[in-house]
Amino acid sequence: MSRSIEISEVGMRDGLQIERSFVPTETKIALIDALSKTGLKKIEITGFVHPKVIPQLADAEAVSTGITRVPGIRYGAFIPNARGAERAIKVGIDDLKVGVAVSDSFNRLNVRMTTEQGMTAIDEIAAVAKGTSGRLVGAIATAFGCPYEGPVSRERMHRMVAQLLGHDAPIIYLADTTGVANPERIRRTVEDLQKAFPEAVLGLHLHNTRGIGIANALAGLDCGIRHFEGSIGGLGGCPFAPRAVGNICTEDFVHMAHEMGIETGIDLDALIDVARMAQDALNRPLPGMVMKSGKASELHAMDAERVKVD
Repeated sequence: MSRSIEISEVGMRDGLQIERSFVPTETKIALIDALSKTGLKKIEITGFVHPKVIPQLADAEAVSTGITRVPGIRYGAFIPNARGAERAIKVGIDDLKVGVAVSDSFNRLNVRMTTEQGMTAIDEIAAVAKGTSGRLVGAIATAFGCPYEGPVSRERMHRMVAQLLGHDAPIIYLADTTGVANPERIRRTVEDLQKAFPEAVLGLHLHNTRGIGIANALAGLDCGIRHFEGSIGGLGGCPFAPRAVGNICTEDFVHMAHEMGIETGIDLDALIDVARMAQDALNRPLPGMVMKSGKASELHAMDAERVKVD
C-alpha cells in the first residue's frame, strides 16, 4: 500500500453541478480560495460546458479569473469538446479534464455524444491544447459498470486508456460515476489495466452511492493507487445518474489516510473548516462525517456533552 497519496478536490465542479439553486460566483470563488490554503495541489474549479446543460457552471470564466491562484496548485476544469478547451485555455486552466463513458447510454445522457464521438472529441481537444500550457488529464466514466447497460466493454476501455496515453495524459482516473462498484470489482479492473498498461498512472474517482465509496478507495490503495478525487463535505452527484449521491468526502478520506499513517500533504483541520464553510454556504447538512464527529484522535472530558450526529 502506498504510504503517500495525492488528492484532487472536485467539489467545486462535480460537487456543485447537481445543486438545484445557483451557487453565487463569489461563493464559489471564496470556497476555492479557502481550498487553496489547505495543502491541496489539485483543485477542479469548474467545467466549460454549455450553460443550458449544466446551469451551475455558467460562470466558468468568471470563477476562473476571479480566484486567487496559489503557486504550486494546478487548477483544473472539465472539458467536453474543442470549444470548451478554447475557453479554458483562454483563462489559464492548467488541467483539462477530458472524460468519456465506456457506456454509450451514459455518454449520450452526459455529453450528448456516443462513446465513439466522445473519443473523437478528445482528439480534437488535444489538438487545441497542443503547444499551450494546458495538459490533458483523463477520466473514464462508468469504468466499473453502467446503471443503464450493466457490465461495460473491457476492450473499449482498453482502447480509451491507449488513446489517453497517446495524448500524454499524466493521470487517467477510473470513475465509478454512479456508484455501482465494490472492492472486488475495483481490484479486478485496476489489476487488469495495470497489467495491460504498466506505464499508465491510474487514479480513482469514486461516488458513495451505496455507502461503500471509501471501502472502494481502500481497495484501490491495496492495489497501489495513489491518486484519488474527492469532494469537500461529500458534495455532488452526477445529474445523469439515477438516485445520484456525492463523491467520497475529501476530509473523511484524508482523515482515514492520516489515521493509517498515509501522508497527503493536506492540513486536515483547514479542510474541515472549508467543509463547514461549504455547509453554511449551501444552508443544509452535507454528508461528510468528520466535520460533525471530529477527528478520532481528539480526546474528550468524561463529563463532556454527548450528542448524536447525523
